[in-house]
Amino acid sequence: MKMNYLLPNYLKKIGWVLLVPGFLMLIAFLFFEFQPDFLDITVFAFYNDEIMGGRDVFAFIKHNVFDELSCVFFIVGAILIAFSKEVVEDELISKIRLESLVWATYFNYAILLFTIIFIYGMGFFWVMAFNIFTILLFFIIRFTWMKNKSKIALVHEE
Repeated sequence: MKMNYLLPNYLKKIGWVLLVPGFLMLIAFLFFEFQPDFLDITVFAFYNDEIMGGRDVFAFIKHNVFDELSCVFFIVGAILIAFSKEVVEDELISKIRLESLVWATYFNYAILLFTIIFIYGMGFFWVMAFNIFTILLFFIIRFTWMKNKSKIALVHEE
């Protein structure tokens, strides 16, 4: 079966080059509130609502873009990893890919439903913020695990 929707295999390496620094940058931002001064720049904002300030609509604002860069690196890297072809893209890999995507979607929304029912306040906000990344992360983890598991099963079968 021809997979036209998958990216070329070489993009997977570029994905890892983006994902790892993006992940480390997110950790630095979330846990250590790291924001380098040289990333304080003027950016265009469609909408900006300050907690203790005014609102800006279609305006240029001064903002540190470290957290946005972190998210972009992580998301683009994860997409490149998740949706790049394998060296050997056969029916088994396609089946594992589809099952992993369905599993990641179910798992992600199960966590979201649990959060909607049982988590309130800023905790809910934090789960929603992490939810941006989790479906891709769950997919990559499960796809890699199942792919390696099937390779081990093939080795033992021989």
